[in-house]
Amino acid sequence: MSTILLVEDEELNRTLVKAVLSRAQVEEVRGAEVLDATSIAAARERLGSADIDLILLDMNLPDGNGLTLARELAAGEVGAGRARPAVVAVTASVLPEDRAAALAAGCDGFLDKPYAAAELIAVVAEHLPPAR
Repeated sequence: MSTILLVEDEELNRTLVKAVLSRAQVEEVRGAEVLDATSIAAARERLGSADIDLILLDMNLPDGNGLTLARELAAGEVGAGRARPAVVAVTASVLPEDRAAALAAGCDGFLDKPYAAAELIAVVAEHLPPAR
């Protein structure tokens, strides 16, 4: 079973993402454990205590920009001793330069808000590791 870390400060968004993933037709997505964090600091704690396969990372968090965490992950500064998870930036900032900045910071994918349930499921399925 894969583990997804949902880094999102809005409770409604967390609830919706979890509901969509739990009803996915793709078994690996539906069966994934979803942990959440509401800030960069909380995400760092989760990454230090759990093996995470994929991070869905909001860019606008109460304690900073999600790209900070993406850069720390890319540099190996967070989750030391654990495999680096795939990181998907999730943001309403959809300009080409926003996408380029996310990818340059170490994100593996980019999901524009608002998104359809099928888009969320597809990006999660694409970035989860193969079933173990």
